[in-house]
Amino acid sequence: MRTHAAFQLIGDRSHQCDATATYTHKSARAYVLCDGIGSSDAVRDWTRTAARRLARAAAVRADAKAGLRAVYDAYAAEPDRQDQYARYDLPAACAVVAVTAPGKPLTVAWCGDARAYVLTPRGTLQRLTADHNLRRVIQGNRNRVTSCLGSTETDQQRKDQYGHPAIESATRGMENCRLLLASDGAYEPLEDSARSLADYLTGTPNEAAHDFTESAIAHAGTHADNATVLVADLTG
Repeated sequence: MRTHAAFQLIGDRSHQCDATATYTHKSARAYVLCDGIGSSDAVRDWTRTAARRLARAAAVRADAKAGLRAVYDAYAAEPDRQDQYARYDLPAACAVVAVTAPGKPLTVAWCGDARAYVLTPRGTLQRLTADHNLRRVIQGNRNRVTSCLGSTETDQQRKDQYGHPAIESATRGMENCRLLLASDGAYEPLEDSARSLADYLTGTPNEAAHDFTESAIAHAGTHADNATVLVADLTG
């Protein structure tokens, strides 16, 4: 039986600019979700490439933070992103990555407001990430992210401006659990409707991914965002 699945819906956007990817290297497996900022062919294509690049980097390093750091720094070093005016027209994305490796805890890293959760065998859903957006920083607009893949700011620069580094990470013991990666277009409509996210994570990973995403769009109203989730069953 397949142990992971992803599903996405375009919502009311002109382009599907979310992307997921997985990569396995010497028994280490990376799961990635990227939420592209904006709607265009360029953002869509860049985000798909970034997701694959991030999954490979994280799996090869067997660590979510090390993988995200390598890819974040590589994009930040691109010559076009050094131009303080031109860089704002270049593609960027929120990103979250989770890595499992034999004998190690689950590692998670993120920049932006894509989220990671784990559903325990007892049915408790635990959030592992903290959003990088103005709602977290000053109780402001949740749609204004304060870090993302494609930015050039260092951890210290982000801390000075927003109180959190460019990249954050978390670890968790590898007991049997279900991993959920979700874009804001997937989790926000359900949260706004006071729904329990855990209720949409039953069945196989494929069934859960479809149910979660379809329910998000159904509750999104007239301005549905791209909605994407990745669901994976992990064994400790």
